[in-house]
Amino acid sequence: MKKLKNYKPSFNSSLWIGLALVFLYLPLLVMAIFSFNNSKSLSNWSGFSLRWYQELFANQQMIDAIIVSVSIAILSTVISTILGTITAIGVSKSKPILRKILLQVNNIPIMNPEIVTGISLMLLFSFMKIEKGYITMLIAHIVLCTPFVITNVLPKVRQLDDNLADAAMDLGATPFQALTKVIIPQIKPGIVSGALLAFTLSFDDFIVSYFVSGNG
Repeated sequence: MKKLKNYKPSFNSSLWIGLALVFLYLPLLVMAIFSFNNSKSLSNWSGFSLRWYQELFANQQMIDAIIVSVSIAILSTVISTILGTITAIGVSKSKPILRKILLQVNNIPIMNPEIVTGISLMLLFSFMKIEKGYITMLIAHIVLCTPFVITNVLPKVRQLDDNLADAAMDLGATPFQALTKVIIPQIKPGIVSGALLAFTLSFDDFIVSYFVSGNG
């Protein structure tokens, strides 16, 4: 442990990390810069312009799509973060055999291609005669994001002392107070990372949304 604390990255490792970051983010930076280009070219700069952003915000269909995407992403993030956090705490307290089964089940949607998840949910909604639209898309995104939240939160829960909640209740805290004032603050980094991942997955998703959104 002391060796890890005293470890300092060498120049070579820092250089490789820097090159990897440049490789990942340089194309995004170039695209961001050329979004202000007056022409459609991504290789020749013809002058600074806000033309493309003006056309974007003048397109009402695009604005409506952005509003729906953002609202779905926010709602699914909030709900999946709550469900995923509670589930992660419950899984950590379950018996080893049950915990192993639950984790295997949780990994299925993570390993599944999105098209499989999308078609499965579409068939489920059709079988249950649920009209496809905003609500079905929200449910689908919650199903898509919750397993990733569980995966992010569970390692932080496992790091907690098993007697932490009992000690809080021995000192007069209710179970709810022990959860909100003792457990959750300790696992907050896992919750935040899970929420950020859930928002990114939801906002970026197209395949699942395509199958469960219905017509228009």
